[in-house]
Amino acid sequence: MSAQIAVLATTPTDSNTEGFLPAAVRRGAQVILLTAYPEVHRAAYAGTPLAEHVTVVECRVEDHREALTALAGQRVAAVFSGSDHLQMQTALVADFLGLPGKDWRVAWRVKNKALMREHLAAAGVDKVWSLQLRPDDPIPLSPMPFPVVVKPREGVASEDVELCSDERALATCVSSIRRRRPGAVLVVEEFLPGELRTLETLGDGERRHVLGGFCTELGKLPYFIEERMHFDPAPDPEVVAQVLTALDALGVGFGICHTEFVVHEGRARLIEVNYRAIGDQCDLMLPDLIDVPIFDLALGVHCGEALPEALPTRTDGRARLEYLCARRSGTLVRAPGSVDRVEDGVTLAYRPLRELGVTANVTMTNRDFLGVVRARGLDQARVDAVVAGFVADNEWRIA
Repeated sequence: MSAQIAVLATTPTDSNTEGFLPAAVRRGAQVILLTAYPEVHRAAYAGTPLAEHVTVVECRVEDHREALTALAGQRVAAVFSGSDHLQMQTALVADFLGLPGKDWRVAWRVKNKALMREHLAAAGVDKVWSLQLRPDDPIPLSPMPFPVVVKPREGVASEDVELCSDERALATCVSSIRRRRPGAVLVVEEFLPGELRTLETLGDGERRHVLGGFCTELGKLPYFIEERMHFDPAPDPEVVAQVLTALDALGVGFGICHTEFVVHEGRARLIEVNYRAIGDQCDLMLPDLIDVPIFDLALGVHCGEALPEALPTRTDGRARLEYLCARRSGTLVRAPGSVDRVEDGVTLAYRPLRELGVTANVTMTNRDFLGVVRARGLDQARVDAVVAGFVADNEWRIA
């Protein structure tokens, strides 16, 4: 009987359908996929090679007890999740079953942005002014280090993250988020200036490898919408050392991790730690960029396999991702379909993220992406030119 891997998931993601699930199939494993959205997953895999390897089981996965109940009687070799929302639950399930996994305390420590700040400050690594606002808390009248950033304590995808320049803007922002998210706890923290970067790491609890990073270009403030990413195959060693010190202080070292930080005057300061692979299709480019099977290795770690002592990675790869964002609410009436081609030595792929005919409101988050262009090659100028040419030759129209 082939090995079974349990995967906890929310809705289908590119990371799962094009990354981790195919990696499980390559291992010869059968996947038990636990999700609260079973029909959406079954529809996503129907007619694909994944259909015969993935058994979808309905489960309220945000409760680790229900996930354990759903797995009762099953012999699984690993428990894994690529979801930002399910890392603590996955770690608890793996721990209960005696399988390799992340420390559930660490998973919650980095998911909860207030806890992360408190822990880093207590460890003497970095102190950032911040406070929590529970649903009924008034906004403190004490002076704040404006500008400040407001964000949900356990939020993702830049959703409801906003820069506030003064008390009036802060009050308006908090009231608006509370209407959309009744019951949510918010974090207000000082704005950290600098260039926005990422660091991608993979560890097995004993050793940790740096896979590279991305330089992120944001849209216009006060919102934090990622519009463009460039791959950085060899980040500054001094900056990397600072980020790794912070990750060590938090206890992060098992599995794949995506860390966002800013660099200002040589100093790296964490924005957030996402204890999973980088998303938005950046992870789909990494294996080819650095010539490392990151999805296979990440699953292997959860199966109890040690990483190699050395992980030679290519450093000659260059890449750019361009996110086409909706600038207004309405119905998408014109946009290109999927594209795969090679031009001037550059491999380009375009994937639509919203179907024609779909009507949606602008959220001022990554949820507004209409499609993503990803391109890689050996020369950054050529990569940039090919992406710019593709965008100029196509139209994304909202009525």
